[in-house]
Amino acid sequence: MSTDFSKLRERLAGFFDLSTFLIPQAEAEQAIREGVSFRGINILILIVAIFIASLGLNTNSTAVIIGAMLISPLMGPIIGIGLGVGVHDFELIKRSFRNLMMATIFSVATSCLFFLISPVNEQHSELLARTSPTIYDVFIGFFGGAAGILAIGSRVKGNVIPGVAIATALMPPLCTVGYGLATFQPAYFLGALYLFFINSVFIACATTVGVRLMKYQVHDFSNPQRARRVRTAVYAVAVVTMVPSCYLTWSMFRQSRFESECSRFVARECDFEGTQVLRSHADWDGGRSPVLTISLVGRVMPQDSLLLALTDALPSYRLGGTRLRIIQGDSRGSMPDATQLSGEMLRDMYAVTQDRIAAQSAEIDSLKAIVATASRNDTLSATLAPELAVLFPDVKDIAVSRAISTDVATRSLDTLDIAYVALSRPMPAATAEKFRDYLRARLSRPRLEVVAAPAR
Repeated sequence: MSTDFSKLRERLAGFFDLSTFLIPQAEAEQAIREGVSFRGINILILIVAIFIASLGLNTNSTAVIIGAMLISPLMGPIIGIGLGVGVHDFELIKRSFRNLMMATIFSVATSCLFFLISPVNEQHSELLARTSPTIYDVFIGFFGGAAGILAIGSRVKGNVIPGVAIATALMPPLCTVGYGLATFQPAYFLGALYLFFINSVFIACATTVGVRLMKYQVHDFSNPQRARRVRTAVYAVAVVTMVPSCYLTWSMFRQSRFESECSRFVARECDFEGTQVLRSHADWDGGRSPVLTISLVGRVMPQDSLLLALTDALPSYRLGGTRLRIIQGDSRGSMPDATQLSGEMLRDMYAVTQDRIAAQSAEIDSLKAIVATASRNDTLSATLAPELAVLFPDVKDIAVSRAISTDVATRSLDTLDIAYVALSRPMPAATAEKFRDYLRARLSRPRLEVVAAPAR
């Protein structure tokens, strides 16, 4: 048993054996050190990439932003810091840090200049996405950096490096920092700067862990205490950087849960006859004073009674402390003028109207089917009369009806088909049985019962 387990472990270990895939340490280090430098052509490429990314954010174009991330050379000094920490090359750490600071300053200045002269300063979704970092961004930065150092240190590059550049997204946050400066919006500036800091720190940390796992040789053995202090400082910065993102993730989770519970509350509690929900809006407000606004269309209901009833139901949906705001409009005239409605509200009103028309059409079709069935029952006797005169001449009168029967004990309902028959003279038992089978087959009602009625 132990032998089989050892073989299995060796086979699994073979899948993760990197010895045949890694390039020599000197070759990998040379590639990283060349990417650290920011002079001449690298600075120009960085500025061009910043302009492209700023244009992508300005026009809310994801494709343009991805293109800028592929062009950007920002990964170089960040990976250089991680390599320097891993192999105890303190000069490389300082050089990489200086170049990263210069690249950051150039990037922010370029994007700030762009947004100062740009005629469009709207806040698009791509900009907003760079201002609220969470713990997920920490994981993206770390695993992106891990993929990057593994690709640099291996013989097989593939599409890893471009993929890392896209996943870690270093350029857009710096452009958003410039946007926050140009438009004097501290929330954009601080949020995007924090996102860039998260990406940089955890790409560097992943690089350090990667070079240690790939067993790169240490350069400086003379000062192990200094190397320990540097590593401790790096890991401490990583932990401190992670803490605010954990809080932001918890806030995001609370907001998502609040919005989900609000949707569930509206769907279950706001089901009124003659009145429909036009739209609902959940305003989290950071959890300080959450507000749920519900717009109703149709028959106007008593406002105070409605608010009291709905407010009492809020704690059942974990919405205690939420302020409820009800907006009612009567379709007979108290609705606001169409020019005062937003496009979204008009679309919602159209959707509500279409739903109401569809429901009424379904009800009309159901009533038509009931009327058609009743009409068919009324004419069945006349349809059967010629056949009965030939097949069963003893039948004098016949009436076919459908009724609802109720079980007295269980109060359950059932459908009952009845044929009331008046005979000129009693039928023999065999003829009566044949007559009942004929009616059931002819009318496609297998449970039809024949009831004798006095002749008129």
